[in-house]
Amino acid sequence: MRRFVLATLAILGLLGIGAYVFTPSGDAALETSVSVAEAMGGSDTTGYRRAETVRDFTFPRDHGPHPGFKTEWWYLTGNLDAPNGRHVGYQFTLFRVALTPPADSGRAVRVATAAGADTSDWATNQFYMGHFAVSDVANAQIYPAERFSRAAAGLAGAQAEPFRVWLEDWQLAGTGTGAFPARLQAASDDVAIDLTVRPAKPPVFQGERGLSQKGPGTGNASYYYSYTRLATDGTVVIQGDTLQVTGRSWMDREWSTSALGENQVGWDWFALQLDDGRDIMYYQIRQQDGSPSPFTEGVLVAEDGVATRLGRGDVELDVTDRWTSPRGGTYPAGWRLRIPGEDLDLTITPYFDAQEMDVSVRYWEGAVQIDGAAGDQSVAGSGYVEMTGYGDNPAAPVS
Repeated sequence: MRRFVLATLAILGLLGIGAYVFTPSGDAALETSVSVAEAMGGSDTTGYRRAETVRDFTFPRDHGPHPGFKTEWWYLTGNLDAPNGRHVGYQFTLFRVALTPPADSGRAVRVATAAGADTSDWATNQFYMGHFAVSDVANAQIYPAERFSRAAAGLAGAQAEPFRVWLEDWQLAGTGTGAFPARLQAASDDVAIDLTVRPAKPPVFQGERGLSQKGPGTGNASYYYSYTRLATDGTVVIQGDTLQVTGRSWMDREWSTSALGENQVGWDWFALQLDDGRDIMYYQIRQQDGSPSPFTEGVLVAEDGVATRLGRGDVELDVTDRWTSPRGGTYPAGWRLRIPGEDLDLTITPYFDAQEMDVSVRYWEGAVQIDGAAGDQSVAGSGYVEMTGYGDNPAAPVS
């Protein structure tokens, strides 16, 4: 499910021929902000492939692009520690967006020709967007960045063999013959990461064997798999200070041709890694009144990688605190998550509240810490939470 595509990307992709880093703030950010409901609603899906049936996943092919679908993403988050006790979180996502259906890919050639471009290098109907952020817990500071490029002239793209997805010098790439170990590199004006990630568990296929239904009707779904625990090491640079770090990451892979329904305004997504070796993914798509959609679901992954699917009725989620952004909108800022069938009772707290991504679509994406109980044993951990449809919708219910 995770993630969104801006309505403005199609315009940028057709008119722009380069890549740039964009880190809006203040009034400029408010003027360029697009709501998630606007970005995801009313999208024309004619001519694109749809996620309609359960399919077999094949690797390494499915690590690469699926250009017949309108959107897809390669998404990583992580919680990392330096030897001096400093803790950081990071988010890195590359989105691929098809600007025209596969049968109309010649449109890109016609547009490029009309603009006087060299069609052999610049013609494309594929567009890429990147989001990157580091959360510096010690200073309660998030450093967000955004980047765009058309998939032409080598500026951006994705391939399965050898595995690589990139947007200029932001990239995730296999370091050997397969997709993993993979090296993750990104930098903005203030921060940079250079990390290696290695799966500690096999991939988890979300929903029904990788078909994740998001709403009513055939095709309103995505193909979705996750690596819920990636051993991670490398460096994080924060304003010139280089930290040697180790920790855990999470990777989501998803592709679809789908949109939010008329009554859906955003989502809350949780990726939680417990110190007892278990991982939890849970998302709820929120309706206009703040209630979770019937298509809310998740998964509990055991230490040995065995996955148990969670439905809406298996999880109890309550908001325990809130944070109001200085840019407008109030977000949840603390939760109690219970899975009675697993005897889990967790308290989830942001490492700091102000982890808002102030980019083209304003949303909250941040590192969280976990404590609670698993039966009669205490349990702790860390993870990431993403919330959309609050910052761009100040009247949104938060409970």
